[in-house]
Amino acid sequence: MNCRPHSAVAAVAAVLLPLVLATGCAGTAPASGTTPSVMVATPQAKAEIAALFERWNRSLATGDPEAVLANYAPDAILLPTLSDRVRHTPDELRDYFVHFLQAKPQGTITESNIRVFGDIAIDAGTYVFDTRKGKVPARYTFVYRKIGDQWLIVEHHSSMMPETTMAKAKH
Repeated sequence: MNCRPHSAVAAVAAVLLPLVLATGCAGTAPASGTTPSVMVATPQAKAEIAALFERWNRSLATGDPEAVLANYAPDAILLPTLSDRVRHTPDELRDYFVHFLQAKPQGTITESNIRVFGDIAIDAGTYVFDTRKGKVPARYTFVYRKIGDQWLIVEHHSSMMPETTMAKAKH
C-alpha cells in the first residue's frame, strides 16, 4: 500500500507557515487594516490561479487522461469526486480519469476562494459537473505548487455536496 498519510500535509504546512509569517510574498500584498504578516492575493495572482481551473477543465474536455495528468505534479494526491479510493501515483490518477472522463464531465465553478503563498496556491470552493448522467454538485480544494515556471496540482480533493449525497441516500 502506498500511503503517505501526513507527508503531504506536513510538506504544505512546512511551506505555508514560514510564508504566512513572513512580511511579504510574491504575488501577495498586506490585507488592509492588518499587520504585514497577514497576506491576501493580488488580483493578478488570483487571476493566474483561477486560470488553472480553466486549464484543467479544458483538459477534461479532450477526453484524454494524459492531458488531464499534465496538470498534476508527479507526487500529487487525488481524493476524487466519484471514487472512495485515494489516488497516490500517476498510474492511480490515470486509472481514475480513464473512468471519470467516460462521463464527459465539464465543470463550472460556483464559488472560488483563492489564496497565494509564494510558490503555493490554494483554490477552494464549489463547482458543478455536467456529465452524461446529469449534474454533480461538489466542493473542491486544489493546492498548486509552482514547479519551475508552471503551476501544478499537488493536492486535489473533490467530494459531492453532502446535501446531494443525503438526498440520493433517501431515495
